[in-house]
Amino acid sequence: MPKYLNLIFPLIISLLVIYGVLIWKGVDSFLFAWILNFMLMISVFSFTQRLKPKLTSNYYNPKEWEKEGKIYPFFGVSVFRKILVWIGWEKLNKKTNPVKKSVDSLLHLEYGTRQSEFGHLIIFFIVLAVNIFVAIKFGFLKSLWLLILNLILNFYPIIVQRYNRPRLKRAIKANRS
Repeated sequence: MPKYLNLIFPLIISLLVIYGVLIWKGVDSFLFAWILNFMLMISVFSFTQRLKPKLTSNYYNPKEWEKEGKIYPFFGVSVFRKILVWIGWEKLNKKTNPVKKSVDSLLHLEYGTRQSEFGHLIIFFIVLAVNIFVAIKFGFLKSLWLLILNLILNFYPIIVQRYNRPRLKRAIKANRS
């Protein structure tokens, strides 16, 4: 039972905070878009950390059209990765998940890319649904912050994971040989 309480409690708190900001600032505010994304991140992170889904779907395998991540620099993934280094995210991430050259460490890191992508996908589609609702009900300009933050906080992290995964798979394969 406590396992489920640990899942439900962050979700309830997140929904209350989102609702409070919605009432306080409105759906067209930057603060609402920011809080919506981060409260959803807390909820999804709570879910993925406690339940540890397997994430073995074929979806996570690189597709032919991706050419092992070579398409993503056209979307600006390299610039986004540099921004992550600049703001200190990479340093923080490496501190909590140090990279070693062992196969087990690389497998754990590869699973982390799937876990991160899974979370950002869920959030991306929830925020996209809210974004579409706000655009239809209040107009496109009122939904702009939702769109911009959804791209920065979810779309780009998804393509970073899809960019990194083939490189990790090659490293795993090389270390196993």
